[in-house]
Amino acid sequence: MKIKFLGHASFLITTKDNIKIITDPYKAGAYGGAVGYKPIREEADIVVITHEHDDHNYYKEIKGNPEIVKGTGEKEVRGVKFIGIETYHDRSKGKERGKNVIFLIIADDLRLLHLGDLGHQLTSEDKKKIGDIDILFVPVGGYFTIDAEEASEVVQFLQPKITIPMHFKTSVLDFPIAQVEDFLLEKKNVKMLNVSEIEISKETLPKEREIWVLKPSLI
Repeated sequence: MKIKFLGHASFLITTKDNIKIITDPYKAGAYGGAVGYKPIREEADIVVITHEHDDHNYYKEIKGNPEIVKGTGEKEVRGVKFIGIETYHDRSKGKERGKNVIFLIIADDLRLLHLGDLGHQLTSEDKKKIGDIDILFVPVGGYFTIDAEEASEVVQFLQPKITIPMHFKTSVLDFPIAQVEDFLLEKKNVKMLNVSEIEISKETLPKEREIWVLKPSLI
């Protein structure tokens, strides 16, 4: 499997059978230009949307006529299994920013969890639904989502093999959120990969838990 960080909370996941999945595609220039990432030009077979905000749900220009996966429950598309679990975009059960669906993606014998704009801690019931995690995509910037400290607690709670931070401040994102370095403070086993794309399989997962920081490709 290949995982490419496009930007913000958007990743291109390509399975060994060349099924292409894009998570949470943003609208370039959204929010008065605050989302300054370049437009997504990648093709996809499947687009996963965690919630209906312009920096997470803009699939209209994704090439390839992808099938859209959103909402709770289980669904299988092109041999890839998706499990959507309802959470919230804030700490007040959606009263501020609405609902957020976290997605477990099962493909190539790997279990990936994309947290979207999670705004609170997960529960034991959530963890029971999720199960073991190989790769976790976690928002770390705060303000609109969990912050660095809360993200650290989520990682400790879920114990993924690989944690990939997302939804953090960059040179082209004019949101009042923190940089990824806040999340990395005092962390062990951090790999600053300085690349946008990695290749991973069940056999090549690290023996100890690691944090892999990818470089957004569409800056």
